[in-house]
Amino acid sequence: MFIQTESTPNPATLKFLPGQEVLSAGTADFPAAESASPSPLAQRIFGVKGVTGVFFGTDFVTVTKEEGADWDAVKPQVLGAIMEHYQSGEPVMAGAEAAARSGHAEHDGEDGEIVSQIKELLDTRVRPAVAQDGGDITFHGFERGVVYLHMQGACAGCPSSTLTLKMGIENLLRHYIPEVTEVRPVAA
Repeated sequence: MFIQTESTPNPATLKFLPGQEVLSAGTADFPAAESASPSPLAQRIFGVKGVTGVFFGTDFVTVTKEEGADWDAVKPQVLGAIMEHYQSGEPVMAGAEAAARSGHAEHDGEDGEIVSQIKELLDTRVRPAVAQDGGDITFHGFERGVVYLHMQGACAGCPSSTLTLKMGIENLLRHYIPEVTEVRPVAA
């Protein structure tokens, strides 16, 4: 098994590409070791000293290290943990958690059509680009012209995430949907 790695815009995060499916659909975010119980793979990666976050996409694993930890020490151990997991034959996600965990808040009512347009733009234009950097973005709401989004994986805590939200995503949404006036980040 050959696992490729890619840097991300976030220097504390690396993207690992195992060359096979990680999740069949959606994403899974584990911002702390305590949240990793639904995933044998995430638990194994959190066993590496210095790992503070794990994120799964369809074909990648994004790992965040603690400040002060050196990638030269952490990276080989993470590679080993991923390789051991795939050789073990265990599932990436256990039980009912195997279903996609991507966050799409439901929104009915008078803004239902606007929310549908926002979700469509996020899914077709934004999420693929953010996934290239080892992250994801989830919709959390729309209220009085403000779109609330949550950044995950490499995008969470990335120095350029605010710029991505304001200059990239906000401008895109405002261009296509005049009712959108602002984009704001939310914590999980």
